[in-house]
Amino acid sequence: MRGSLKGRLFAILVLATGLVWALATVWIYVSTRAEVEHVLDARLMEAARMVSSLVDSQDIDVAVASLDRPAPPVRTGASYERQLSCQIWSLTGSLIGKSDGAPETRLSDHRDGFSEREIDGETWRVFAVENQALGIQVLVGDNLDIRARLVRDVVKGLLLPMALVVPALGALIWFGVGRGMRPLDELAEGLRRRKADDLHPISADAAAAEIRPVATALNGLFERVRETRERERVFLAYAAHELRTPLAGLKTQAEISLRTDREDVRQAALAQIVTAVDRTSRLVRQLLATAEAEAVGAASGDDLVDLARFLRSMAAEHSAQAELRGIRLELLPPAAAVVVRASEPLLALALRNIVENAINHSPPGAVVTVSWSAEAIVVEDQGPGMPENEIARATERFFRGSARSPVGSGLGLSIAALCAERIGGTLLLENRQPHGLRVALRLV
Repeated sequence: MRGSLKGRLFAILVLATGLVWALATVWIYVSTRAEVEHVLDARLMEAARMVSSLVDSQDIDVAVASLDRPAPPVRTGASYERQLSCQIWSLTGSLIGKSDGAPETRLSDHRDGFSEREIDGETWRVFAVENQALGIQVLVGDNLDIRARLVRDVVKGLLLPMALVVPALGALIWFGVGRGMRPLDELAEGLRRRKADDLHPISADAAAAEIRPVATALNGLFERVRETRERERVFLAYAAHELRTPLAGLKTQAEISLRTDREDVRQAALAQIVTAVDRTSRLVRQLLATAEAEAVGAASGDDLVDLARFLRSMAAEHSAQAELRGIRLELLPPAAAVVVRASEPLLALALRNIVENAINHSPPGAVVTVSWSAEAIVVEDQGPGMPENEIARATERFFRGSARSPVGSGLGLSIAALCAERIGGTLLLENRQPHGLRVALRLV
């Protein structure tokens, strides 16, 4: 039952209904008791004053009121007959008369008004009226046990139907909950029948208002999964194509170097093999880097990164590559230390690809500069730059542009853009004057 939404809803409704019924019963009990007390007290007062008035008008002759009338027959059951008892006492303290069944003991010692007294284990509610002119006191009493029984009988009249109605009400609630949750069951059944590759949206227009947000969220999930699968399909197709080209070139150049007798042709073929190996190695590394960026982005938290320390380490890592191409890698630190909060693995992945891209596209003797602040890390090269119409596509996967590098694969800037997105930043590209490209990794 704990794991069932239908069961939980049923239990909540039954408990809520039972609680409301119980509170209503308590309220009716309290209000009925108060009303009964008020009505019966008013009756006591009226009866006592009526008896005093009758005595005063001599309609009742207290002189002949007998004290020795036979006892009334015993009544059993829930009869409410003869609930009141009346006594007439002289002011000197003698009992002049009483009603059938009234106790012999004085009902109250009060001269006037309401009082309560226990006689022979029974509690009486009494109203007293004193007639000074005739020298008598009229006491009219009501047995509180009978009052309590009257209220209990009213409550029993409520509890008995409740005991009979609750099971029927529970069955109706269970049926109603089942009917009400049928749209959710139908949605679950529709999802259960779907094939794994069926990502078509669910029709949310005809769904109940409570189901519509779930259907909308599922449709959003289907769309994101579809887009992800499409990107992966395109990525794998491009990756297969890009790997196939250098591997075919490797085979061709190896066959040339094996078959030729000319040393210059052999050396040229070996140089082509080295270039193809470099390109293939870089492509494989960047394919792995793309997967790493997506995996790290989902699991990595934020770190406090000292940019000066971080970029010095990055420059040392790429200095050998830059020296081989005759390029100087230069850091331009700010006046004050800068510490940012970002994922260090993603930051390293982005900067490695940006710097490699700048080195690969810069001519020998050029300078690649790296500057930074709390807002961004900027890498500038002295290469040919990019045509303005290609800058918007520079971060697309496998887009190499017209000024392509022999070892480029078109993944470096796309990896940097992916990492920037994962850390909540952006990647901005613009041409420098007179030539070169400026890449800014904005951190905020």
